[in-house]
Amino acid sequence: MRFALAIVAFVAAAVMIGFGIAQRTVYLEPDRVSLSAEIEGAAAYVVIEPEALGAHPGKQTITVSGSDTVFVSYGRSSDVAAWLGDSPYVVVGYDAEAEAFTSEVVTPSVEGDASSADAAVPEAPATGTDDAAAAATPDPAASPVGSDLWLDEFTDERSVTTTVDVPEDISVLLASDGTAPAPSDLEIAWPLDNSTPLAGPLIVGGALVFLGGIVLLVSGFRHHRRSRGPRRNLGKGPRGRLPSAPKPPSLRRSQVTGGGRRAVGRAKRIALVPLLVVPALALSACSADYWPRFDLAPPSTAPATEMPEPTDGTATEEPVPEEEAMESAVTVPQMERIMRRVAVFTNEADAARDSAAIAQRFAGPALDARQANYTIRGALPDQPAPTAIPASPLTLTLPQQVAGWPGSGRTVLTIAKNSEDETVAPTALVLQQASPRENYKIVYAMSLAPDADVPEVAPASIGAPLISPEFKGLVMPPGQVAAAYADVLLKGDASEFAALFDPEGDVLREQLGVTGQQAINDSLPPTADITFSNVVGTSPTVALATNDSGALVTASIEQTEKVTPNDGGTIGFEAGAPGAALSGFTGKSAKGVQRVIGVQLLFYVPSVGSDEQIRLLGWSESLIGASEVP
Repeated sequence: MRFALAIVAFVAAAVMIGFGIAQRTVYLEPDRVSLSAEIEGAAAYVVIEPEALGAHPGKQTITVSGSDTVFVSYGRSSDVAAWLGDSPYVVVGYDAEAEAFTSEVVTPSVEGDASSADAAVPEAPATGTDDAAAAATPDPAASPVGSDLWLDEFTDERSVTTTVDVPEDISVLLASDGTAPAPSDLEIAWPLDNSTPLAGPLIVGGALVFLGGIVLLVSGFRHHRRSRGPRRNLGKGPRGRLPSAPKPPSLRRSQVTGGGRRAVGRAKRIALVPLLVVPALALSACSADYWPRFDLAPPSTAPATEMPEPTDGTATEEPVPEEEAMESAVTVPQMERIMRRVAVFTNEADAARDSAAIAQRFAGPALDARQANYTIRGALPDQPAPTAIPASPLTLTLPQQVAGWPGSGRTVLTIAKNSEDETVAPTALVLQQASPRENYKIVYAMSLAPDADVPEVAPASIGAPLISPEFKGLVMPPGQVAAAYADVLLKGDASEFAALFDPEGDVLREQLGVTGQQAINDSLPPTADITFSNVVGTSPTVALATNDSGALVTASIEQTEKVTPNDGGTIGFEAGAPGAALSGFTGKSAKGVQRVIGVQLLFYVPSVGSDEQIRLLGWSESLIGASEVP
C-alpha cells in the first residue's frame, strides 16, 4: 500500500511541478505592450501628447530613432506649447478605438503661408552660395537642447531609449537640432503584469508532495524488510540436528555491521534526493511574480480635499476655471538641474573673465557686479573673484505662481548652501525667465546675514504669488523699501524710516551707513572732501508672498562716494586701487573722482498690523562704477 501511495505522490508532484514551470515558460504572457508610429513629413519638432503617453498604465519606455541626432525631452504640456510658439510641429495622439497612434501636422497661426510642416525646414537653393550655407546652418534659437523648461532631456546619435513615468499633464518633445527634420520612428512600451500567482504554490506544493512520496517509499522498504525477517522452526528440536559451530565473534560483528552499513547507506542516498530537489525548486519560485499577492486596496487618486456636495441639488461649479489654474514656475528637481547648469557655467565664465558670455545667465545688479569684477581682475589679477554660485543643496525654493506664460516672465527665489565650505554663508538668488526660449538669469545674488531668520514660505509644488510693488497690505509697499533703507543708510537714526527697520544683526548699516561713512571720511587727507549719496537701482523690485501674509522683497541701491579737492589742487585714485582699474583713469583731476557701490538687498517685510520690523536677511556689495567726476 505504501508503494502505491508513493507512486501516486510522485505522479501528482510531477504534474504540479510541470504545470507550475509551464506557467513561467510555455504559458507565460508578454511582459509589455508597445505601440509604434512612423512619422511622415519634414517638421522640425514632434510632440507626444499626454493621451498617447497614457495609452496604457505604467511607466513609458520611449524609443526614438530616424535622424542623425536624436533629442528627447519632457515637460509640462503648457511649457512645451509655449516653447514651440509659432513653429509648426507634428502632434502624436492616441486613437482608443483603433488602439493605435495618430499623427497630425499642427501649424500655429503665423504670418505668411505656413500650411505645411515643410515650412519648418527652409529649403536651401541649389547653388553653392553663401545664402545656402546660412540656410544649412542650425539656428541656436531653434534648438530645444538645454532649455530650462524641460524636466529632463536626453540626446544621442541615431537612437535614444529612455524610461519615464510622467503624469497626465506632461508632454514629450522630439527633435534633431531644431532645423533638420525630427526623428521619424517612435515606439512606446508599457509594462504588463505577467505574474503567475499559482506557479509558486504549484512548484513548492509539488516539491512537498514529492518529499512525501520519498517518505512513503522509504517507509515501504523498511516495512518490507521487517516482514521478511528470520522465522523459528517449531517442528524440530535441538536434537534433530547437530548444532553448528559458533562463528568467531569478530566475524559475526563484521557481518552485522556490514549489513547495517549497506541498509543505512541506501536510506541516506534516498533521503538526499528530496534535500537536493526541494531547495532547487524552492529557489526557482522565489520571485514575487510566482506568488499570489494580498495587497491592500490601491491608493486613491482622488484629490486630497474633495468638494462638498451641494445641499440644494444644484451642480457644484468649478472654483477655478481650467484656463486660470495656477501652477508653480518650476519644480524642485527642475530647479536643481537649472542650478547645476548655472553653477558650472558661472565657474567657467568667472575663470575666463568672459563679460560677454556671463550675460547668458546673469542680468541686472548681479550682472553689473560680475562684469565690473572681471574688468578689475584684468588689471589686478590678485583681486578676489566673485563669490561662486553653489549648485546644491537648495535649502529653499520659492517659485512664482503662474498661469500659462505671462508677459512678465517667471521668477524664482532660491537659497543654496555651500556644501564644501561651512564658513561661507548661504547664497540667496533671484532668477527670472523672460520668455519660453530664454533660460533663467540671476538678477540678484546675495549672501545671507548671520543667523538670518527666513520666514516660512509655501512649498515649491505650490509656489507663491508675485506681489505688486504698490501693494499696501504690508507695513510698507515693496516698491518703497529700497528707497527707505537707502535713507536709513545715509542718515542713520535721524531718518524718518529708521523705526521701520530692525537694527539687530544689520552689519551693512555699520559698513555703509553713518558709521562706515565717517570712517572713510576720517581716512582722507585734509585737502579732500567726500560726499555720499544713495539712489535706488534701476532693476525692478521683486516681492514674493510668505505664509504669514508678509513678503520676501529683493531690491538694489547704488551708493556713490564723490571725493573732491578743497584746496584748489587735484586728486585721483590711488595707484593699484580697484577704482583706478575699473575706470582706467590713472591721472589727477581738479574735479575729483567718484566710486559707485552696488548693493543687492533681501528683506522680509511683515504684513500690515504686525508688530515686527522690516528685517534685512541678506545683501552683497561690490564696486560697479568708478570715474572722474563729470
